[in-house]
This record gives sequence, C-alpha cells and structure tokens, in this order.
Amino acid sequence: MDLGYANKACLVAGASRGIGRAIAHALAREGARVAAIARGKPDLDALVAELPGTGHSAIVADVTTADGATAAVEGTVAALGGIDCAITVAGKSFARDATQMDDDDFAKSLDMNLWSAERIAQRAFPHLRARGGGSITMITSIWGREAGGAPGYNVAKAGVISLAKALARDYAPHGIRVNSVAPGSILFPGGGWDRRQKADPAGIADMIKRELPFGRFGTVEEVADAVAFVASPRASWIAGACIVVDGAQSRAF
Repeated sequence: MDLGYANKACLVAGASRGIGRAIAHALAREGARVAAIARGKPDLDALVAELPGTGHSAIVADVTTADGATAAVEGTVAALGGIDCAITVAGKSFARDATQMDDDDFAKSLDMNLWSAERIAQRAFPHLRARGGGSITMITSIWGREAGGAPGYNVAKAGVISLAKALARDYAPHGIRVNSVAPGSILFPGGGWDRRQKADPAGIADMIKRELPFGRFGTVEEVADAVAFVASPRASWIAGACIVVDGAQSRAF
C-alpha cells in the first residue's frame, strides 16, 4: 500500500532512540523527508545518516521547553520548506510510586510527556494549515487509558489522549487530523524494559507470562508501522482516535 508520503515533510520530535527512531525510519522508507529532533546531536546525526532517501535533517532541540519546541518547528520549516505531518514521541517516566513523588517530579512528567506534545502541536498548526492540512500524531501510552505505571506518567499520558481529542475537533476544519497512539510494553536497547529485564530477568519473565498475552514484548517497528499509517493521507477519516498498539496487554475497552 502506498501511504502517500512521497516528498512529504515530517517532523518527528524525540527521534534519536526507541520508538521515535523507528518512526523516522518508517516514514523515510515511505518517501518522506524527515526532520529528526532530539537533544543529542551525535545520535541524531547517526540516525539521519542511516535513513533511506534524501532531504532529511537533524535538529537539536529540547521540546520539553517552549523555546526548544519553537526551535524544532522553525528548524523543520527552514530545512524542509514546511510541515505536512508532526509526530510527538518525547516521553519519560519518573517516580514509580506516589509516596516518592514531589512537585518537581510531577512537573517533569508533565513537561516531558504532555507539554512537549502541546507545544509542538500549537507551533506546527499554522504551518500545517498553510499546506492545506496534514496530521499530528501524539505517542501516549496504555497507561494514559487505564491505571498503571508511574503516577505522574499516568496523568500526563492521559492528558495527551485528551489533548489529541480536543485538538482533533478544533483543527479538523483546517484539514488537520490529530490522533494519539498508545503503545503497551515495548522492548528496545537502552529502554526501560531492557534495563528492568537485565536487572531482574526472572521477575520480567514472570511479568511477560502474566501480563502479555502473546508471550513477548512489542517491538518499536510494530509501533512505528501503526504510526506511519495513522499519520498518512491513507488514514484520512481517522481523527480524534486513540489507537492502541499493545498486543492485547491492556484491559480498557
């Protein structure tokens, strides 16, 4: 299936590792020009060098800050000539228990997971509108749909789902689709599950048997393929949705 990405300009915020890196690859394989955004220049440069196709750009910016989000969007427009789709991936979990959470921890959870998505969406909007429409896709989590994970992360990811729904209705008249994608437990080198598995292989094996019906973690490529479709012109009537990519892990309807 041709997803219609040929020569499209795609912003991927949080692209240097894990799910974001896989999304950048998936879009590039489909013919998009990718602006890969993250805080670390060496990882970004390595990513852009290995992406298929041409016209990609590495933009160093911290999208958890207002200035960083502005730099990410303005840098994308300068490098690619506009924006056809924006994908927000930046996210991180902090204190794992509410008794260990303080104001700073909660604020960091919101900045990393919710504010980063909001800031990119708001700044990308006029550029998407100028192109006659496009898409915004926000990576959330199954822990934004039901209880689980760190409390600050849970709240922030629920906020991402709510934000995507609200923006979907407000941006639709401008031809812009907004959706969220909620991965379950995804394994990749250096990620949280990779660290936990190395620290407690027996405990993680038990968790997989108990919580993951397919008996394995998901892969970043499986999430990226879903995102590539949802963000593409071929998904023209999908808007305001939260797409779950979790191998039946979650319990929510």
